[in-house]
Amino acid sequence: MEEQLFRNRLDLGNLQQAVVNIKTEINKIIVGQDEMIELLIAAILADGHVLIEGVPGVAKTLTAKLLSRTMSVNFSRIQFTPDLMPSDIIGTSIFNLKTSEFEFKKGPLFSNIVLIDEINRAPAKTQSALFEAMEERQITADGKTYTLTAPFIVLATQNPIEQEGTYRLPEAQLDRFIFKIEVNYPTIEEETKILTEYHSRKNTVDLSSVLSVINASDIKSFRSNVSELHIDSNLIAYIAKIVNQTRNNSALYLGASPRASLAILSTSKAIAAIRGRDFVLPDDVKFVAPHVLKHRVLLTPEKEMEGIATTDIIKQIVEQIEIPR
Repeated sequence: MEEQLFRNRLDLGNLQQAVVNIKTEINKIIVGQDEMIELLIAAILADGHVLIEGVPGVAKTLTAKLLSRTMSVNFSRIQFTPDLMPSDIIGTSIFNLKTSEFEFKKGPLFSNIVLIDEINRAPAKTQSALFEAMEERQITADGKTYTLTAPFIVLATQNPIEQEGTYRLPEAQLDRFIFKIEVNYPTIEEETKILTEYHSRKNTVDLSSVLSVINASDIKSFRSNVSELHIDSNLIAYIAKIVNQTRNNSALYLGASPRASLAILSTSKAIAAIRGRDFVLPDDVKFVAPHVLKHRVLLTPEKEMEGIATTDIIKQIVEQIEIPR
């Protein structure tokens, strides 16, 4: 009888197996970074873009590339540079001598998974072209609008240390990323394993060993499953209180938008599904909240001068609000 009470109302077996398969394939190459991988999968299930931040050499680009290899969808990689123009990513019209007409040649942004390396190196014009694709899932060129094929996910990386030759991303664009994932250095045990495995592979990284385990149809089905997950009204109020508190905190100059509330809701449901439940727990909300909020709020100048981190303020806010029972 007790087993019956806790049995899932939704069949999440296929979704769970797909998550296990994705992690298994990525872990053929990547050591550690379990939280990052789980958050990336959650973002795909929640139909959101991800900003990955970390110092060079912590496998930001490699992990994103491996994730795309586990899916039978189109993939493109764009290296952002200061001289990159909008036409370099969305495409351009080329004159066809045979037909004596201009034809639009699609750029690398016309894909399903788009990996953008060092997103903060491109100028405002190029960012604005990307902005439309991220928000509207469409691209406008020469007065014509092209709808992007689902799924469309941007995985962008940036280096927080090197600032020369970079452009600060506007808050409106940062708000379009469902997560900001900060990638840390590996532990000594993980680094030892990285070295051991690299040595055993004869100093090579064979990406071809990573197989695709899901397709676009699977992603669509899994997203439908996630949208049907149950979340209690008290938990919805809990999310609203967390976001509202960012707007009424003396340490924050800019609070989170309603888009942040929706992001916490959708990603907490995705995390619950990944963990095998068809209902959301407070722990799911607490897990995703910092990753949803850290790039959407701004510290006051006084707190910045004190060296206080945004994540510390968010942690305080989450801890201060009573968890619904």
